[in-house]
Amino acid sequence: MNVVFRNLKVRPEDPVRDWPTEAVQAALERGGLEEWRRLADAIRAEPWGRTARRVEEVLSHSRPYGVAELLERVIDSARMEAEAAERVVVAAELRELIAASGLTQAAFARHLGTSASRMSSYVNGAVVPSATLVVRARSVAEAQR
Repeated sequence: MNVVFRNLKVRPEDPVRDWPTEAVQAALERGGLEEWRRLADAIRAEPWGRTARRVEEVLSHSRPYGVAELLERVIDSARMEAEAAERVVVAAELRELIAASGLTQAAFARHLGTSASRMSSYVNGAVVPSATLVVRARSVAEAQR
């Protein structure tokens, strides 16, 4: 470990998610590649989690040369990847609901009150439907069983 935490109850070797904001700041400002890599790994694991929020907080008032832009890109990239994965999950659930209903995709769309082309964009993951539409899709599939 390259960094030392002063006046903190955590140590640099403790899990990053347990680091308070002051430890994150110390790691960003005085740490090295090892600490930055650990922060990046924690952000990738939980893009909207505690570590990502703490890094954002520190970067809102401290801009450690070289690492600020890097970790902002890590956060943005991790969040985009997570959102893409979530779109895949929602699209797969909609395809399963359509199949379970026994309706064609166009008929299912009519039961939802949407167009066939909009339904296609949902099941292909191009557009994420609202939570209410997903709930309605579950109800339609259940009613058609």
